[in-house]
Amino acid sequence: MPKSRNPYPLEFRQQIVELVRAGRTPEDLSREFEPSAESIRNWVKQADRDAGLRPDGLTSVEREELGRLRRENRQLRQEREILAKAAAWFAQETGTVPKKSSGS
Repeated sequence: MPKSRNPYPLEFRQQIVELVRAGRTPEDLSREFEPSAESIRNWVKQADRDAGLRPDGLTSVEREELGRLRRENRQLRQEREILAKAAAWFAQETGTVPKKSSGS
């Protein structure tokens, strides 16, 4: 199983992308620096998406927003579940059943 490591700093990735755009190959840069050639190619693709040069996939800003929205959605689902369980518990304790909404 490969070791995981901290992400490379943004400045480093930008410099590598600029070297690729200047004519260096990802394989050469991979031998000279630590990241794999595939990682470097992925960085170039993402930089192209962020610059509007590639329509496939999400930009970094969109990807960040999607992650934030997914975390928020997960939290809201958990809160809703907790409230539903609390309402059911209180209804059982007091011997009352709340009216269900008609949904219309």
